[in-house]
Amino acid sequence: MRSYPPLVSTLPAYQNRLLASLSDTDRAWLRPHLDPVDLPLHTVLVEPGRPITHATFLEAGLGSIIVNSEEGGRVEIGLFGRDGFAGTALVLGSDRIPQQIFMQVGGHGHRIGADAFIRLTEASASLRALLLRYTHTFLVQTACTAHANASAPVQERLARWLLMYHDRQDGDELSITHDFLSMMLGVRRTTVTLTLQLLEGARLIQARRGRVIVLDREGLEGAAGDAYGPAEAEYERLIAPLRRRPDRPGPVPPRA
Repeated sequence: MRSYPPLVSTLPAYQNRLLASLSDTDRAWLRPHLDPVDLPLHTVLVEPGRPITHATFLEAGLGSIIVNSEEGGRVEIGLFGRDGFAGTALVLGSDRIPQQIFMQVGGHGHRIGADAFIRLTEASASLRALLLRYTHTFLVQTACTAHANASAPVQERLARWLLMYHDRQDGDELSITHDFLSMMLGVRRTTVTLTLQLLEGARLIQARRGRVIVLDREGLEGAAGDAYGPAEAEYERLIAPLRRRPDRPGPVPPRA
């Protein structure tokens, strides 16, 4: 029979949506195995084709899942922040993936060794169910990205990407360069510059060197069209709100 560590009266308040959504029992079960970790810009969380050593839950920052082509190009196929974690393959019974995961915006989080992570998810049906729900929502996100890359105009794709970044941080200022956006979207830097100018001309954003400020969130959603929304709705249906609302300043409360 499974035994749990004694519950404490005050459990830590996590900014990570998954950790915040755990029951007190599962959080107490997982907490001793979580180590705080700084995650500077460009930190690699998972190397392609190599064993995944840790599952990493972000508290702040942004992680990217990148496909590297034989020609040396790089395209982003998915992103996550405090809504998720790196290492979803571990939940699905695999110890490696063909893509790279790295920090495209520096931050911090908590990590747990792969062996302990697998052991705990196998021991707790509720913990495993939450992580599988997240994995499902992430697969929906990557499917939406593939669809957008195949059919959506660059302006819609860029608006969608800015919204996804905006969802995963506090405030309206996004730290990002034109070169990085070019890599993320798989288009030329000049195309990114022109598209940013279009969004700025519509007074949806303000573009500055190394950063973009969201001025009109609702208008930006309109500019993204159908490219943005389905994956976010699925996450909110199954887990928790993605973006902190003005009337919800603290961490997301655990699900019942």
